[in-house]
Amino acid sequence: MDITSRIKKSTQQALQENYQFTISENDILVNETKPEFEGDYTVVLFSFIKSLKKSPEILGNELGKILIENSSGLFSSFNVIKGFLNLTVSDNYWTSFLQQQFGNKDFGRKEKNGKKVMVEYSSPNTNKPLHLGHLRNNFLGWSISEIYKANGYETVKTCIANDRGIHICKSMISWQLFANGATPESTGIKGDHFVGDYYVKFNDEYKKQVDALITNGMNKEQAEKEAPLMKAAQQMLIDWEAGKPDVIELWKKMNSWVYAGFDETYKTIGSDFDKIYYESNTYLLGKKLVQFGLGKEVFYKKEDGSVWIDLTADGLDEKIVQRKDGTAVYITQDIGLAVNKYEEYKCDESIYVVGDEQNYHFKVLKLICEKLKIPSAENIFHLSYGMVELPTGRMKTREGNVVDADDIVDEMKKEAAKKTSEQGKTEGFSDDELRNLYDIIGLGGLKFFLLRVDPKKRMLFNAEESIDLHGFTATFIQYAHARIKSILRKEEVKSDKEQGTSDKEQVVSELLPLEKKLIVDLERYTSVIEQACKEMNPSVIAGYAFNLAKDFNSFYAEHSISKAETAEKKELRLQTAQLTATALKNTMALLGIKLPERM
Repeated sequence: MDITSRIKKSTQQALQENYQFTISENDILVNETKPEFEGDYTVVLFSFIKSLKKSPEILGNELGKILIENSSGLFSSFNVIKGFLNLTVSDNYWTSFLQQQFGNKDFGRKEKNGKKVMVEYSSPNTNKPLHLGHLRNNFLGWSISEIYKANGYETVKTCIANDRGIHICKSMISWQLFANGATPESTGIKGDHFVGDYYVKFNDEYKKQVDALITNGMNKEQAEKEAPLMKAAQQMLIDWEAGKPDVIELWKKMNSWVYAGFDETYKTIGSDFDKIYYESNTYLLGKKLVQFGLGKEVFYKKEDGSVWIDLTADGLDEKIVQRKDGTAVYITQDIGLAVNKYEEYKCDESIYVVGDEQNYHFKVLKLICEKLKIPSAENIFHLSYGMVELPTGRMKTREGNVVDADDIVDEMKKEAAKKTSEQGKTEGFSDDELRNLYDIIGLGGLKFFLLRVDPKKRMLFNAEESIDLHGFTATFIQYAHARIKSILRKEEVKSDKEQGTSDKEQVVSELLPLEKKLIVDLERYTSVIEQACKEMNPSVIAGYAFNLAKDFNSFYAEHSISKAETAEKKELRLQTAQLTATALKNTMALLGIKLPERM
């Protein structure tokens, strides 16, 4: 139990036993005491002074004395300012916490709670490579899964490959017309990039055809429909749905090129999945569920044969779930996928990591699943995140002005090499060690930059800013960790048991402010992970790791470890440094970021 929970519990018991006042622990507000006041934690009294009919000053003083007397030494003093009871936690508590957690490599992780959560992320289209926006999606999904796991959940990481539809056929028809039999192997181009080039080629040629038709007197809307390339792509989609053998063979071949490219990228960035679903499989189940929904009058059919759901009573709109020709729309496969997921894994929660442009789509999906009475439909959650933008504006794949994930990862590694060289910190490293270090710094900088911002916010990517030894970056944290590891290599750190003393025998001198601040930071670790899980927000973890590293640097700049005033102080500081290194490593691991032993 962390200190905040202990304070809430102690306060609840004191109010019950001394005032016969019953209140839930969750209704007791405890904050960190503001820096301008004396104390560590503050109990806000306003929620119960009215019921107890006491002034804030009188209640605060009475409650403070009760907590001091009954805390078994947990609190050393208190003060009351207006409606706030400020409590000072005894140094014994902090040093005892340090001893309990020292050497615990799983520091901060909770025991399994028996609940299962599925996190779906990445969700690429098989007509182009992953891009910068996909990176934020992958890093968010992977991190959320790890944060849930650290909080005791069993997690299932999934991906849906959007492998069917007109956009896939555009790449296929373009390859047929313009490739002259070229392949990724014959050109030396990575498979997903190779296919993506033909998607861009389709749109370039399509524009030329549309412009030519307009020049010959056709209006734009008609020209876009009559362009031969678009007609060919639409016919290919019809042939695909009809199962035409040569079309299916080409579809499988081109998808295999893309999947090989995806696998390479996923391996580089550290994304992995327990299960990959395919839209080409799930859309058929979705169509069956549409028929089931018609029978249950959840859906209705219009005169033209298209199938819809009316969600106006739920504050939304009417939504099509199947076209008049019987073909599936995007939400059709999502309904089928929701059923597939539950039947296979029986998860308590299902989280979809998808950009905020799909907010409406997921409101509709959840409502449809609830109306179809799909099990656990009420526990569908959309982790909506803002788009990543470039200084030049939004990315558009079909126009070829997108930043590919592979390119940005390579750029980050080069930036890491450049910054490391400029700092003159390459001495003593072999070439292989330097390459590994650049990978760790570059990829760490990229992940941290994309995760340090609240997911709900849009963001502007800046490669140079993401690797800064003195900024709000992974590099700053990585360097602090390497610094601690260097200290620990020079000094042997011992636990109290190794020194032959027990907790009762230990004599604790007064903690200095920066010593205490660092241990207080460490004690907060578990509650920070809980908060990040509750909010589905890795930026909480990123901010905590940065502040912990910053507080260690302040502590180390002020207090020597090797030349501490006493042997006891030296061991205390070494143990604090050791636990700080563990906390930084575990915290950054939740973001998928490695910390080097030396930099």
